Amino acid sequence: MLVRMIHVPEELARSQAKYNGEAGRAFVAGLPRTAAEFLDRWGLRITGPSMYGVASLVLPVERRADGVPAALKMQLLDEESEGEPVGLRAWDGAGAVRLLDHDPATGTMLLERLDEARPLSSLADTREALRIVAGLLARLTAVPAPPGLRTLGDIAAGMLAEVPGAAARLGPEDAAVLRDCAAAVREVAGEPGDRLLHWDLHLGNVLAAGREPWLSIDPKPLAGDPGFDLLPALVDRFDPDPDEVLRRFDLLAEVVGDRRRAVAWTLGRVLQNGLWDVEDGEPALDAEQVAVARILRERRG
Repeated sequence: MLVRMIHVPEELARSQAKYNGEAGRAFVAGLPRTAAEFLDRWGLRITGPSMYGVASLVLPVERRADGVPAALKMQLLDEESEGEPVGLRAWDGAGAVRLLDHDPATGTMLLERLDEARPLSSLADTREALRIVAGLLARLTAVPAPPGLRTLGDIAAGMLAEVPGAAARLGPEDAAVLRDCAAAVREVAGEPGDRLLHWDLHLGNVLAAGREPWLSIDPKPLAGDPGFDLLPALVDRFDPDPDEVLRRFDLLAEVVGDRRRAVAWTLGRVLQNGLWDVEDGEPALDAEQVAVARILRERRG
């Protein structure tokens, strides 16, 4: 097998080393060989420069047999990335990028090619962008979660167990926010839901497409309540005006149904992110997410 010269951005190498240690360094070192293997196996040719995120390398390609454009995505297999092809197959292109091929052993995927130069974050009208996200959210969460995915019930139980230790490492105000979020999650934890969630639906994870105006990418699927999917869009281009926060929340919550549960699970998402911040050694919670939590507790709780 000819190992082609594949450009691996230094930023990807640093993030893999930071978050995944030796496994991340091994993944990055093996990317040229992995790319060469799947370019040959799936009959692809590279058509442009490498693209990357925190956890993946994506090569713009076309199929040699018919010239159909596609994207070759390589990422380190973990609990989140293992669920991506499962979710994409379940959605089958309805609101999400279409999966064309997949190698379970490496997690490598061949995806429908979207317009990476036109993310939804490039749309100047934030309210229109949020309406587009709400429409995608309604379609994505209408699908029942297939078996085998992580469940929000398990995630919630794990979060609640971590709260006392995490709160002890924060100042009084942030600790109170963490406990308030945990109290909201306890109220709904017995009914965690069974919908297929994207988990990371923000403006940068929606791209312009050919067969539809906009499609979501890069899901981290899990089974749960759609309310757990609202926070990324709520804090994208954050506006601290409480009325604007509530306008955004109401727009998104309307498409997922029960508003009380949407409040509780949005606070659950603030809790999840806060616990991660504490685990990473941050001295305080994210100020924007704290603001969202307080506004929802005071005005929609």
